[in-house]
Amino acid sequence: MDLIFIEGFSGQTVIGIHDSELHHPQPLLIDVHAGVPRARACDTDRIGDTIDYGMVRERLVRLMAEHRLQLLEAFAEAIADILIDEFGASWVRVKVVKPRKFDDVQAVGVQIDRHAPTHRASKLGHGATVLNFLASGMVPAKH
Repeated sequence: MDLIFIEGFSGQTVIGIHDSELHHPQPLLIDVHAGVPRARACDTDRIGDTIDYGMVRERLVRLMAEHRLQLLEAFAEAIADILIDEFGASWVRVKVVKPRKFDDVQAVGVQIDRHAPTHRASKLGHGATVLNFLASGMVPAKH
């Protein structure tokens, strides 16, 4: 698996559950690691064959401006969903940190790991599973 990552992305957003957090943006630090099974870009040398971290960065900027979430857990989940659904990552690790939230603590935050669904057949039902077996050459032998 190849990993594309952004570490130390910083921005400001309104997030939190306390009244003091809901009126002014506060700093967040974000690390994102996105896994892709051996990126085709290794062979093609084309950005279209991998995850473009520049586009991921732009998407993070947009999320920081548009979200209405309160918990860091929900915010991290939104980032994971974006990487899996919009960028095709098969695995992601997202870390979201509020630096210096408390005077006596360097940082608080959350880190999550998520995997993309391994195949859609389970969502599509038994018929799709049979078609997947047929397409893969795994056809039951006649007796």
